[in-house]
Amino acid sequence: MSDYWTPTHFAVEHEDAESLARLLANGADPDEVLSNMTLLTHAIDTEGDGALQSGQPLTVHTTAVLLAFSADPELADPDGRTPLEVATSYDHDLAVQLLRTHISKRAGGDRRGRRRWW
Repeated sequence: MSDYWTPTHFAVEHEDAESLARLLANGADPDEVLSNMTLLTHAIDTEGDGALQSGQPLTVHTTAVLLAFSADPELADPDGRTPLEVATSYDHDLAVQLLRTHISKRAGGDRRGRRRWW
């Protein structure tokens, strides 16, 4: 199946945050859709499923990289699942927190760290 993935989805599937960041810095679309997943829903699904299979703690590396490169935290995948719904289904609290922070900032709800110049 890896031959079917784009380089960015391949990096997400393998939780290779460094390669993912490099691809995004070189112009890859952070909102790319392949099959039934956006990069962000794929990242959250991979992080959640990986933790379930390995018994290791949840990671948030690829999700954080995608959000840092302006992936849309509210973009639903073709099946209609939002990143927040996928994160919630895995009890992926780190991703939920990151997503809510990014959604809040997009809506103008977070003013921390911003200075008024007037």
